Amino acid sequence: MDEQFEMIAKTFQGLEEVLAEELTTLGANDIQIGRRMVAFSGDKRMLYKANFCLRTAVRILKPIKHFKANNADEVYEQVQTIPWEEYLDTDKTFAIDAVVFSEEFRHSKFVSYKVKDAIADYFTNKTGKRPSVRINNPDVLLNIHISQTECTLSLDSSGESLHRRGYRQEAIEAPLNEVLAAGMILMTGWRGECDLIDPMCGSGTIPIEAALIARNIAPGVFRKGYAFEKWRDFDADLFEEIYNDDSQEREFDHKIYGYDNSPKANEIATRNVKAAGVAKDVVLKLQPFQQFEQPKEKSIIITNPPYGERISTDDLFGLYEMIGERLKHAFTGNTAWILSYRDECFDQIGLKASEKIPLFNGALECQFRKYEIFDGKYKDFKSQEATEYNDDFRPRRDDDFRPRRDDDFRPRRDGDFRPRRDEDFKPRRDGDFKPRRDGDFRPRRDGDFRPRRDGDFRPRRDGDFKPGRDGDFKPRRDGDFKPKRSFRDERGGGFGERRNSNFRKDKRY
Repeated sequence: MDEQFEMIAKTFQGLEEVLAEELTTLGANDIQIGRRMVAFSGDKRMLYKANFCLRTAVRILKPIKHFKANNADEVYEQVQTIPWEEYLDTDKTFAIDAVVFSEEFRHSKFVSYKVKDAIADYFTNKTGKRPSVRINNPDVLLNIHISQTECTLSLDSSGESLHRRGYRQEAIEAPLNEVLAAGMILMTGWRGECDLIDPMCGSGTIPIEAALIARNIAPGVFRKGYAFEKWRDFDADLFEEIYNDDSQEREFDHKIYGYDNSPKANEIATRNVKAAGVAKDVVLKLQPFQQFEQPKEKSIIITNPPYGERISTDDLFGLYEMIGERLKHAFTGNTAWILSYRDECFDQIGLKASEKIPLFNGALECQFRKYEIFDGKYKDFKSQEATEYNDDFRPRRDDDFRPRRDDDFRPRRDGDFRPRRDEDFKPRRDGDFKPRRDGDFRPRRDGDFRPRRDGDFRPRRDGDFKPGRDGDFKPRRDGDFKPKRSFRDERGGGFGERRNSNFRKDKRY
């Protein structure tokens, strides 16, 4: 069995769960979700497959050392303890990528320089020669991640970011990232079961990623290479086997439609679709969203309308208002998913979202919202939905529970439950429990406890406590406590005096 080792798949914030599902499907072990990353373990085959097959990963790292460091000198010392001849030699080039979240380490470039110096000095002390640093396309790319004092030094197995699939020939302004597009599609649960529409497809990223998902084509087939192909232990035969394995690909019996109102965007999307080899699955058309018509087949919309600084506020609100109008009138019975940036934009759509998922598009904190478009009242729509997808629940409205009002529970008043008074429980009075009244416990009524009614406690009614009504306590009404009523007369007004004389004289009010 091949050696198992730790790996880290980096991704965008909000896509961690989707990436973990992909890794589970791929067969990874020890999957743990973190912030913008998912840790897992596997062998060399898993490393190659992760780079080649994952749609929502940005890069795959292989940690080679975890350590703590309080300053740059400690980083230098820890890096020098690594046996670098296992990963690098003096004839190869290397580069350092540093990601730092720490109060002790303020500058990521300074950390990079310290790691570079430690590696260079390691080889100089051992061989008298040192490997060279190359920023672009190095033989070995290293990544150091520092969170406060926790440091992880890793080999970057991907090289160029995995979102660069290789099929994009050209892009319009601010194109949607391929990893984000794939993550959005996977979040909806769509895997090719119906038609998919992007009415504002731009350069075609969502339609292309959807076609690859529908046919289960690995996104890595278009790439020119990976960083792990330059590693000393690279297994070319194993990678070729993975690259040429198309056994998981499947047929797709529906269509993917991409519309846009820009002729330039339509031309770019056409070239990109052809480069990705999915032209037979993707239908592109020059058409503004205002002309969108009700699709003949069941469909799903996944789209990323314009937002941000590229369009004025008035035009932006008008666009989203039009989107809502088209969805309500030309997409009934279907589901739409929309990625956008501002709540005000979503408000203009005028529809209630059934799901809201936070996602980052670059530095913008966006939301990915789901709209279920129905015809008529929402209550009727949910009723029809339950009928179509689960007939077992229909009785809750029409048959099974109606008896609660008319028949089944009426016996509690007249029929079934009457025996509790006359038949079933009668023995508690005459049979089994009769002794409580006539035998053992009879004294509680006639003998021992009879005095509580007639003898010992009778004085509470007529004798001992009678003075409390007429004699001893009578003064509380007429005599002793009478001053509480005549207090005002005895003191010249009583509390009236406190209001009118004393308190006014010393000006406390």
